[in-house]
Amino acid sequence: MNPTNTWWSWDHAFAVLPDLLLQGFRMTLLATVLGTLIALVLGLIVAIIRRSAPAIIATPFTWVVEFIRMTPLVVQLVFANLVLSPYVDSTLAIGIWVLGIHYMTYMAEVYRAGIDSVPTGQWEAATALSLPQSRTWRAVVIPQAIRNTLPALGNYAISMFKETPFLVVIYIPEIVRVAQQYGSTHFRYTEAITLAGLIFLAASYPTSLLIRKLEKKLA
Repeated sequence: MNPTNTWWSWDHAFAVLPDLLLQGFRMTLLATVLGTLIALVLGLIVAIIRRSAPAIIATPFTWVVEFIRMTPLVVQLVFANLVLSPYVDSTLAIGIWVLGIHYMTYMAEVYRAGIDSVPTGQWEAATALSLPQSRTWRAVVIPQAIRNTLPALGNYAISMFKETPFLVVIYIPEIVRVAQQYGSTHFRYTEAITLAGLIFLAASYPTSLLIRKLEKKLA
């Protein structure tokens, strides 16, 4: 028997590819998109609170953010699933929220840096014009902060996409889970896991190139 055929089978590769794309990649993409939206919105809210709220409010937010950021995503997924699964029917919803809240902590730091990068003169001009604080944030600070932080936010979105395989610990049928299930059923892991990795590469690499171009354009 040809040793090459024992290591790789195109029949198995073509057999598992539709499930990886139609089921696994779809679930992975859904978790990434929704998780990113949650992280973007909550991260901005947390950054504004930490920047403008009184210390009695901002300090607890800082502690919570640091605690979440310093604990492993896998532990958070398992813990949230154990605590919330009796009350939440959708394991996917739990996974998406955990991803979003975990990456919210990183994006909040990115937003904070973007807010700090807004020139002091912009704040002073808004004060001189007697703009309300809400309008100062909405019309002056946030647009500049987001423009300055878009590349970094995009990089974290890619990182979230590459970390969706951790959803396997709560049995969500994302792309790696589908590959593992095929391997355990057919006793052929090489083709499924290799194709899963290539799909991640094919999806994330072009996105990273676009983010680099965006970063150069904004610079």
